Amino acid sequence: MQFFSKGKEAGFNIKEMEQLRRLVSNSSIADAASIFKSQKQFETVIRSMINAVRLSGEYNNPETHEFLSKLFDYCNKLGMEAVDTSARITNTRQISEGQTLRVLVTGTGVFRSEVVKSSGNYLTISRPVNSKSSASMQWEGLKISVYFWREDDAGYVFDTEVIDEVFSKGISSLKVEHNDSLFRTQKRRSLRVKFRKQAFLYLVEERDNPHSLEKYAGLKVMLDDISDTGCAFRVSGQATIGQRLKVQFSLDRNPVCMPGTIRSVDYNREANNSLVHMEADQLPIVTRNHILCQVFDLLPEDDEDELPFRILEEEANASETKESMRPKNMRR
Repeated sequence: MQFFSKGKEAGFNIKEMEQLRRLVSNSSIADAASIFKSQKQFETVIRSMINAVRLSGEYNNPETHEFLSKLFDYCNKLGMEAVDTSARITNTRQISEGQTLRVLVTGTGVFRSEVVKSSGNYLTISRPVNSKSSASMQWEGLKISVYFWREDDAGYVFDTEVIDEVFSKGISSLKVEHNDSLFRTQKRRSLRVKFRKQAFLYLVEERDNPHSLEKYAGLKVMLDDISDTGCAFRVSGQATIGQRLKVQFSLDRNPVCMPGTIRSVDYNREANNSLVHMEADQLPIVTRNHILCQVFDLLPEDDEDELPFRILEEEANASETKESMRPKNMRR
């Protein structure tokens, strides 16, 4: 009764709870109701389902993916609640060294900076820069707003004042006042995991179908992290916010296409490369489930990074060869 009560609170109907109960039984979990508060146990249940439907040949069944998607939604909810509890910070003294910052000066513009060090009395940040800033700009006494994104957490913003211009750890820096009140914003909508893998990048034109798989390799990039709502990747040169792109890569030797829009760019001028954060379009349910299998570590290791693209290319070449061998009056 406790299991069905918890399942109803979690949003599952009677049919889905019966399926869950069987999966829990097959997973040898002693307390069935405990899965609704344990991300680890819920992942075990999902793994049990994936193994079962692959053995039965029902993995590609639309109903299977509808149920699997609902399981992933709840598992993601458990994970986000855990992150929300453990990762958040409340004041500027908790910001880590090396944290990237965006500094807004009203009437002047937005600058890039990073935390150099933090002491009990003040925060030291690198001298903010942007493409239009002047090296002679005076910072002392300026009131600034500072925005930053914490990995696996959320976005934050705080207001402060520049106390002094100094040199710290050999670089031109600013001392700014601490703030004991951080405003937490832009909370992450889904779990994102580190994912170092080669991918291919393509521009998306208005007339294109953004979800169509490309048969030939595009611009090589390196994925940095991934979720069902987007990804981050590193690319040579400076990317542009708002640009429409799609990233194509392999998971479990299957090609995956993720179209989306660039939301933020961290450009490294010295290395001339960008860390690009892309928000994904709404993905087909099968693609989303496949990505979430990676997020929750439910896929086998895949060493053949480019295999799906080679297969697609070989299939395209074979099709072209077969077509060219046909008599002209029989060609499409």
